[in-house]
Amino acid sequence: MRTVFIAGATGYLGRHLCAEYRGRGWRVRALVRDVGRARDLDADELVEAEATRPDSLGGVMEGADLVISALGITRQADGLGYRDVDYQANLNLLDEALSARVPRFAYIHVLNAEHMAHVPLVAAKAAFVRALEEAGIASTVIAPSGYFSDMADVLATARSGRAWLFRGGAHRINPIHGADLARATADAIDRGRDWLDVGGPDIFSQAELVEAAFRAAGKPVKITWLPDWLRRAALVLLPRLTPRRIHGPAVFFLSALGLDMVGAPHGTRHLDAYLAALADGRPG
Repeated sequence: MRTVFIAGATGYLGRHLCAEYRGRGWRVRALVRDVGRARDLDADELVEAEATRPDSLGGVMEGADLVISALGITRQADGLGYRDVDYQANLNLLDEALSARVPRFAYIHVLNAEHMAHVPLVAAKAAFVRALEEAGIASTVIAPSGYFSDMADVLATARSGRAWLFRGGAHRINPIHGADLARATADAIDRGRDWLDVGGPDIFSQAELVEAAFRAAGKPVKITWLPDWLRRAALVLLPRLTPRRIHGPAVFFLSALGLDMVGAPHGTRHLDAYLAALADGRPG
């Protein structure tokens, strides 16, 4: 039986990756920070270690046929920043994979990273991807457009009764459900692909996405349109005026709003159904 080592296993995508690989008959070894809080993971083995501490990783990948890292932070906590986790912790994992002679390393990146080099979160991820590509190990990089789980914030905004969009909300996005992304990731790895830009089956303009959230919330559509110079000004001012834990995710979000975030369509789960389930308090 082949063994996959999954880092970031307790996150949104990580949980789906564990379930996907067990469903495919793999032995799943999941890296977790606290075994006691990860008992519900669909994994054969839980390994308690800290990816930020390379001394804790010795031997954890022995016998693994594949490493997948969905490790990263969207909000900075525990005194750690993007460079500490999205770059250095993943580099620690890569070093251990090389030491254990794991045949392939897969990494979950972000779509359009080349257009967001100024964003600390993206810069840290891109630096790791460069290290991975130079490491002499077969690799697969998955660059998703956005997760369904992120759309909970859009639904919360719709429930408040009003949303705000920049420049007409014309930029497009096709977010993807975690289960569909896990399947697309596994398929890409099976085929030996080195890179996959991926999104869900449905493409929305930003305005259409917000309208879908209003429908799910049962609220009339109320959108306030803001000039795009406000978004650009916020990108300059927020890092100067707010702490890192606030401006870090905000700068990523505002930068992504200025781009088309559309990956190759994959999956069968639709955002309208996900939002409706979320609005009703049902699992999405």
